[in-house]
Amino acid sequence: MLRILVGIFLLLLLLQYAGGWFAQRYDRTHNRVRPDTSLPPPSQAALDLHRSLLVADLHADPLLWKRDLSHRQAWGQVDLPRLQEGNVGLQVFGAVTKTPRNMNYASNEASTDNITLLAIASGWPGSTWRSLMQRALYMAQKLDDLQRASEGGLAIIHNRRELDRLVAERAAGNGTIGAILSLEGSHALEGKLENVDVLFHAGYRMLGLAHFFDNAVSGSAHGMQRYGLTELGRQVVRRAEALGMAIDASHASPAAIRDLLDMATRPVVFSHTGVTAVCAQHDRNLDDETLARLSANGGVAGIGLWDEATCGPGLDAFFRNLDHAVEVAGIDHVGLGSDFDGSVTTPIDASGWPLVTDGLLRRGYSEAEIRKLMGGNAVRVLGETLPAE
Repeated sequence: MLRILVGIFLLLLLLQYAGGWFAQRYDRTHNRVRPDTSLPPPSQAALDLHRSLLVADLHADPLLWKRDLSHRQAWGQVDLPRLQEGNVGLQVFGAVTKTPRNMNYASNEASTDNITLLAIASGWPGSTWRSLMQRALYMAQKLDDLQRASEGGLAIIHNRRELDRLVAERAAGNGTIGAILSLEGSHALEGKLENVDVLFHAGYRMLGLAHFFDNAVSGSAHGMQRYGLTELGRQVVRRAEALGMAIDASHASPAAIRDLLDMATRPVVFSHTGVTAVCAQHDRNLDDETLARLSANGGVAGIGLWDEATCGPGLDAFFRNLDHAVEVAGIDHVGLGSDFDGSVTTPIDASGWPLVTDGLLRRGYSEAEIRKLMGGNAVRVLGETLPAE
């Protein structure tokens, strides 16, 4: 009997090791940095300006991975040391709860799921293996654990009072990084309106309508039917706005985006996107009509860093998307939305944001405009959507 128990124990250890190896290997191969070697080092003027900014990134997905975010890692794109090196003052952490196999930008069914295997391999609790809601709650717990491990280096933002305090402390030289928790796709609601409240009480303050497939709330830009907001979707938007959650329309179908902008009473967020005038490969990006409507709504579009959004591998493609968004939507409605750790390849990681400040200076943006683009616009919109207390 003892020999059998020892054998079972060793088998479990082997499976745990194999699962951890798979999860880390998947992370390493899907979240890569391809440095843009064409760029000069940031100028001293850019470095000085960057140190004075409150940099806000509207979307990154490091909570999905089996990685200790409290320490600098040799792979991936986000961890606390690299956020500090990049002078990031506010990071939105997305929660990915389901992605389809053979995921693509054109059309995806909702019947398959990549995250189940990743959750098992990463050692997530058994409750997360079948429940998307439990996955969302588990990632909220991971962010809570990271806040505790940071010993004051990270502070989760729940309301305007906490956001205002973060802004004041950053201006006074305190290096605490603010964190906003965001749900990437309302399929995690599992078709239940009451789950909006469950997620709010777990710390979520941004709610994405869709991800890579249509769901009970909203059609997806990458779905099979790409319908607009459903009746449940309209109820979800109303409830989320009432609670103090920003609505994120990234990945939503064009019909759902129109429905949302027709009914929104608060500024809308496109947390990570490109623009079709520069990169028209798919419906994922924003056309000029949507950019103009976003401006009228008072919202913000976070321009992404990955090449599928920008149609280019380097920062120049990012800047061309950003320039056009500014031209159409206006300087007050554009920000940063890296999509770091979202199974993408990017020209920088979270430590590389000074290169963006330098590029904006070289392109002729003023200091006041750079402050808005690098974080001011995102902070304004969050301040207008978060609950007061």
